[in-house]
Amino acid sequence: MRNTIGVMAAVALLATGVDAQPYLANGIKIGEVTATSAIIWVRLTATEDRNRDGVPFDTGDVPHREGNPDSPDRPKMECRKSDDPYWHQVPEGKTLWDMADAVQGAPGFVRLTCSPQLDSGIRQSVRFPVDESKDHTIAIPLAKLVPSAKYDLKVEALATPDGEPTAVIESSFRTAPHEEHPCPVTFTVVTGSRWKTMDHPDGHNIYVHMKAMNPNFFVHTGDIVYYDHLHPYATHIDLARFRWHRMYALPRIVAFHNQVPSYFIRDDHDTWQNDGWPGMTSRMGRFTMAEGQAVFREQAPMSEKTYRTFRWGKDLQVWMTEGRDYRSPNTMPDGPDKTIWGEEQMAWFKRTVKESDATFRILISPSPIVGPDHAGKLDNHSNENFTHEGDIIRSFMAEHGMIVVCGDRHWQYTSVDTRTGVPEYSCGPTTDKHSTEIKNEDLSMIRYVAARGGFLSVTVKRMDGAPWAIFRHHDVNGTVVNEEIRSAN
Repeated sequence: MRNTIGVMAAVALLATGVDAQPYLANGIKIGEVTATSAIIWVRLTATEDRNRDGVPFDTGDVPHREGNPDSPDRPKMECRKSDDPYWHQVPEGKTLWDMADAVQGAPGFVRLTCSPQLDSGIRQSVRFPVDESKDHTIAIPLAKLVPSAKYDLKVEALATPDGEPTAVIESSFRTAPHEEHPCPVTFTVVTGSRWKTMDHPDGHNIYVHMKAMNPNFFVHTGDIVYYDHLHPYATHIDLARFRWHRMYALPRIVAFHNQVPSYFIRDDHDTWQNDGWPGMTSRMGRFTMAEGQAVFREQAPMSEKTYRTFRWGKDLQVWMTEGRDYRSPNTMPDGPDKTIWGEEQMAWFKRTVKESDATFRILISPSPIVGPDHAGKLDNHSNENFTHEGDIIRSFMAEHGMIVVCGDRHWQYTSVDTRTGVPEYSCGPTTDKHSTEIKNEDLSMIRYVAARGGFLSVTVKRMDGAPWAIFRHHDVNGTVVNEEIRSAN
């Protein structure tokens, strides 16, 4: 049945004048790397590049207010009615694939070959059809890898199981070191990559500078795409997928992810809608939160749970949390029953932290734990309406000497919780245009703050035999604008 469906889809592509042979316009993503495993994400495409000459989106009757996306008086989608699933954003007589920057998917097969560069581990070669029901993507797990080993990757797109490759990507990656080995590790962290605020037509400037650093891994803390912003507003699952297609067809971003192992976290704008929670009134037309959760798993390599922990040698372990799936409504009164993490995730976090003997234990959170935030914000653990659970987390982290790295906020900062002493490093947004000044009169926790775009890098290494962690804020050109060196507790 799958092959029949694939043939029918190929015929449909030919009927529209699109070359049916599969390409790799969205590159690959090397994800969820451990000392012994990895996941390789691939999407087959009908063209070699995005539609650079396509039709611009018509946003005439989409109920969205430009400016502050948090505005409480922004018109709500559920107040509008339309028989058009794309809410008139695609002109009559055109398809989604006629639109500017569209990247149509294609049926076919992926052949993946993973070979150890040295005499360690085994050569693995697999071939699978992409899942057409999941946007022509596939996530291929690699197992039985060797710690601290470099592997060559070859990803080939095939129209038929035994056909000649129609597109090829060759790359390599290195696995995490064994948990007993004190190896130096560097990783980078970003948040907030909105299409409209990019600072280069080939993709954000930071990807060039992060790639040049050759980090061991990269973390995107969320707001990877913005479903509830214009061009196009994601009123349908196709439009949500579209936003991933075009972002991850940009040359700089493709080149980065072809090389650098990555972990992806999602927040509100790439789950569903601003400050969203399960059961919230929708502003998103026919696009549901459940579809948003599914699209994220389609478009990023992911473990079984979206909250997970990874060990990188003796001196570093990182935790990545889920901030949207289990939360109570922001409007609910604070107290023991109000949560962002949920009972199961909280129990997992405490148990795995207690089990860890890593020198540095870092929580990478999609949103602030310490803050400060804009005065009046009501969506994260640094806000007063989540004080009860926030205090539990901060006290536990202080007891275990942990550090927070967070995304979500549109400014870079370093802060220290005045009650527990827990430090927090906010990576800031991807570009200067996406940055804002913090609006809060109480900045007593702040050690460094700047309304600028860029990224955060963290290096854990031993100097004179002692372990240290170096936190650096970089601007959009890669220049270090703030540095803090921490010794082990």
